[in-house]
Amino acid sequence: MTRACKALGAGVVVVASIAPLAALAQGADVTSKVGHYSPRGAPQSAPMRVEVLDRARFRDIETGTIYRLYGVETCASGQIARLGRQPWPCGAIAVAWLVSATLNKWVACNTLHEENGERLARCASADHADLGADMIREGVAVTPPPTDGNPTIRAYVAAELEARKAYHGLWASSFEMPWEYRARVAARTSNVSCAEATP
Repeated sequence: MTRACKALGAGVVVVASIAPLAALAQGADVTSKVGHYSPRGAPQSAPMRVEVLDRARFRDIETGTIYRLYGVETCASGQIARLGRQPWPCGAIAVAWLVSATLNKWVACNTLHEENGERLARCASADHADLGADMIREGVAVTPPPTDGNPTIRAYVAAELEARKAYHGLWASSFEMPWEYRARVAARTSNVSCAEATP
């Protein structure tokens, strides 16, 4: 997508770029300065200290901005997995893992999009190049089924396959997929509410 003109007798090639048009076609933000490219979307956050809110969410303690790890699902609060006959709180373990991975460490996030006032992001800390991928790889989280608005990250699918093969974390235990568990609990709660409301 460039046009080259050869200067006569000088052997010099001068390139006049039409890159701004290509960048616009790809959805980039192009300033009036020719040859300048700026990607669309939120840039990576500055390193921050965070407070873990739950199994996949934390808040920047300086700005109050809430981030949710994109592409991961964890056991719900109160959800139990079973290793043989031994129950263990897989939801609490997910919280503990995230606290351990971020406590007294700088965290940086690349926001993919916003939803319900939260930034869905891929994040890293000093010990984890990708928090979501490592949660999945260690069997603390799983990949959710893809939806139209939220496709699955291929690297996360590969990490889950690795965890399954090695029987890491959840994959060594019997457990209900988190979205199935939440749907079942919500349905049960709804049925109880309806029964209480019936005269």
